[in-house]
Amino acid sequence: MLKELQLSLSVFLLLACGFLYQLILKSSCLFSCLPTYKSQQGPEALLSHQRSIVFLETSEIMEPPPLVSCAVESAARIYPEQPVVFFMKALNNSTQLPTNTTYRAFSLLSAIDNVFLFPLDMKRLFEDTPLFSWYTQINTSTERNWLHVSSDASRLAIIWKYGGIYMDTDVISIRPIPEENFLAAQASQHSSNGVFGFLPRHPFLWACMENFVEHYNSDIWGNQGPDLMTRMLRVWCKLRDFQEVSDLRCLNLSFLHPQRFYPISYPEWRRYYAVWDTDPSFKDSYALHLWNYMNQEGRVVVRGSNTLVENLYRKHCPRTYRNLIQGPEESVTGDLGPGNK
Repeated sequence: MLKELQLSLSVFLLLACGFLYQLILKSSCLFSCLPTYKSQQGPEALLSHQRSIVFLETSEIMEPPPLVSCAVESAARIYPEQPVVFFMKALNNSTQLPTNTTYRAFSLLSAIDNVFLFPLDMKRLFEDTPLFSWYTQINTSTERNWLHVSSDASRLAIIWKYGGIYMDTDVISIRPIPEENFLAAQASQHSSNGVFGFLPRHPFLWACMENFVEHYNSDIWGNQGPDLMTRMLRVWCKLRDFQEVSDLRCLNLSFLHPQRFYPISYPEWRRYYAVWDTDPSFKDSYALHLWNYMNQEGRVVVRGSNTLVENLYRKHCPRTYRNLIQGPEESVTGDLGPGNK
């Protein structure tokens, strides 16, 4: 009897030790796993920790529309081990959830473990870059296309300082991007600035910021954005047309084929809101840019419509679809900011 009791006690102690070991492992996660950064680290420390996915909103919009929510959620699902950081100008220095419970999308995104929402402080962001003197001297109230220009500038500074991948808020992620230093072609020999990624302090982005200031003209649409990336890429590389679905390499930079992010070109953007006989696989794509800037008609995702975009929501951002997408009688539109080019 005593031997049986001793054996039982030994087994109990072994199980207790195993449980304690697992508890220690979990407690160590408190200092290394992504969710705790929400309370323990600011944006600089978070961005410096590992390769982040970055989104921006330079308008005063506080509640992200469904497409923005889908873009952020889909990135969080595709990159579960990486922080997905959403900078919003409407936020102040507090990152607490607003007490107004009508912020459904804000609440949804805040609840995702690897999504982090921070205020966008442009003056601080532009410090130690060529953009600082430009920003401190400009009269933003008289600038044409300021929301878009400030977004163009902010994405350059963030990725130059911290590295990572920048995405517009109308880009739905469907596969991991395997490149470190890359630009995305929206057409042959023409770059976009809606998706790009670099390691920190890459000289290409420094040159882009210098060119941004030297050739600043906010009256020309895209001059500080895709046109800037394209003219700098032409200085950096000898561009040629793409062959089949192959990317171009130049020095330590990749110029990715339009199929990677723009399998549906901007003149055909309505195809996302059409019903397809068979949904495309997008087998050569990493993400899909929905060209929301073209959507002046205010088309939205409608539950039960069986459009391509509805099926993309169901597959790649199911929380957004479940909580924010409504039926045909309930559909509402939402204004989208300059991250939706």
